[in-house]
Amino acid sequence: MANGTDFYAVLGVSSSATADEIKKQYRRLAKQYHPDTNQNDPKAADRFKEISEAYNVLGDAEKRKEYDDMRRLGAFGGVGFGGARASRPGAGGASRGPGQAGAGTFTDFDVGGIGGLGDLFSSMFGGAAGARNARSRSSEKGQTIEQTVEVPFRIAAAGGKVPVELEVNEECAMCRGSGAAPGAQIKPCGECSGRGVISFGQGSFAVNRPCPVCMGRGSVPTERCGTCRGTGEARARRTVNITVPAGAESGSKVRLRGQGGKGAAGGQAGDLVITFSVLPDRFYKRDGLDLIATVPINIAQATLGSRVSVKTLDGKKVAIRIPAGTSAGRRFKIGGQGIEKEGRKGDLLVEVTITVPESLTEAQEKAMRDFAEASGMKY
Repeated sequence: MANGTDFYAVLGVSSSATADEIKKQYRRLAKQYHPDTNQNDPKAADRFKEISEAYNVLGDAEKRKEYDDMRRLGAFGGVGFGGARASRPGAGGASRGPGQAGAGTFTDFDVGGIGGLGDLFSSMFGGAAGARNARSRSSEKGQTIEQTVEVPFRIAAAGGKVPVELEVNEECAMCRGSGAAPGAQIKPCGECSGRGVISFGQGSFAVNRPCPVCMGRGSVPTERCGTCRGTGEARARRTVNITVPAGAESGSKVRLRGQGGKGAAGGQAGDLVITFSVLPDRFYKRDGLDLIATVPINIAQATLGSRVSVKTLDGKKVAIRIPAGTSAGRRFKIGGQGIEKEGRKGDLLVEVTITVPESLTEAQEKAMRDFAEASGMKY
């Protein structure tokens, strides 16, 4: 931002203009001075940048508040407090002429103690504090990684752990994360002048991003590591044991903090989001919190009655009585042997199917014919 520039004057609005008024005026001016529609006017591009810079500040509520605070303190010269100007350290301060009784100077304020203005002044006028603030803003949280994991039915129902193989960025073993080849020197980055960030836009209100050359470090080696090509990272595969909560269903998710992509410039690692895909089971099916187990019996068992054993989810055997005359599809409930979730527990439902033999011995066939004749059946 050029010294003395008044963003309100650039857009041609008053300092009391509403956000909608500012947006409307910006759109009008941007359309008027856009370089694509003014290719024969080299000054239009500069005017367009100036308009964009002003709207970048005044169009953002938080930036506008900071700008207004500095404007009232006379930070831009000729604006606020009757046009107070910054005085040099040790100077007697700006003179106060008529109409300037309330004028102040930078030396009248404890810049470090008035909220965010200390950071804002530092970023405007440079110095070590500004560099530190820029570097702290450059750190970014790593990428959130999403992965679908297949889970066996019984682990999803009862809870447990499943191993998941992930491909992640880890510190390069050769350079130990420095990005430098053995014996190379580390020097300040020429692209960002050692700040670790570069600015997009103009002025103190520009947006800072990690420098693409030094990747936010602020320094580069004279010779890059041949293993990681100077990134300080290497792709690696590692196995993580994921805890599957009891009652997990297909589509349910868990988030593992700090297990995702590596952060930039010292930023914290991203998260790993696991989506479960529950595999079918050969014996159990699920209906809410209830488990359904299908048990085959033969015609004799269904007709005369029988006892059968069924395994529960935890591997225990439970005997149930099949009464005489049981038809296919009938269910028998074993209470409290279903899925437990959030303090509730379902039941185990045993569903009977009747199997018919594909072939009979002579004795079995005779017995069946005798049964059919006794029942008055025709065949």
